[in-house]
Amino acid sequence: MSTPPAKLSVSTPVVITMPQLSAAWEQDASIEELAQIAETADRLGYHHLTCSEHIALPAVLEQQHRGTRYWDPLATLGYLAARTQRIRLATNVLVLAYHHPLEIAKRYGTLDKVSNGRLILGVGVGSLEEEFDLLGVPYDDRGPRGDDALRALRASLSVPEPAYHGEFYSFDGMIVNPCAVQDHVPIWIGGRTLRSLRRAATLADGWAPFNVTLQQAREWLGRFEFPDGFEVVLPPPAPLDPINDPERTREILADTAAHGATIISAWFRHKSLQHYLENLQALAELHLAGGSA
Repeated sequence: MSTPPAKLSVSTPVVITMPQLSAAWEQDASIEELAQIAETADRLGYHHLTCSEHIALPAVLEQQHRGTRYWDPLATLGYLAARTQRIRLATNVLVLAYHHPLEIAKRYGTLDKVSNGRLILGVGVGSLEEEFDLLGVPYDDRGPRGDDALRALRASLSVPEPAYHGEFYSFDGMIVNPCAVQDHVPIWIGGRTLRSLRRAATLADGWAPFNVTLQQAREWLGRFEFPDGFEVVLPPPAPLDPINDPERTREILADTAAHGATIISAWFRHKSLQHYLENLQALAELHLAGGSA
């Protein structure tokens, strides 16, 4: 049986501004411009778009590493849900320790309902100790605490009267209404370690790493057996240029898929909103012509 070609997704601009990667026009982009990106990706058949979470970042250290802008995922994805029809809405990622599992189940279950079942819940255990301290959240046990939260979420996301009893979280006799309308909300794990992949393989439905090379991802993926439908979301190692260099873009897509990606998170060098939209269009046409096969 042949492996189906990798799907394409959008590593959403504007909602995060990253040093050396984000374009100047993103700094002052409006929600309407963001909606145009979402509507275009939706029309072109991209699999999902993303929005990440940080509450507050250290002003000095993080400007050069993570950037300083992070739109809130619930507000952002809720708005984009109303402007789109098919594209899935992925948190990439929520930090598990910042929320009680039932808080996530209620808030993002509601998002699943208003989007007609398009939520992908991307989560991670977190790595920014200063942010944990700010929120008064334990940092040292974030790994086992996150694993317990994942089990609690799986027991809760699509159930109006959830019950779970674990090491860190325990609840029953409470109603969470509305809850997710999907019978099984996809849960993906973010991170940049082998442990994050192990967590995904045992407790989730997909892996969406960051700052992991394709070679490292392929080596790690070879250590596990995955169920059918398990998604591996990898960015290409270089920005795509489907307008000016379609052949090189085909090569990058094929190489990313060959290293294990079932979904390729597209990113481009772009100089304006219109240029970004043109890249989305060109890449979608390339993909339809077999560019990632």
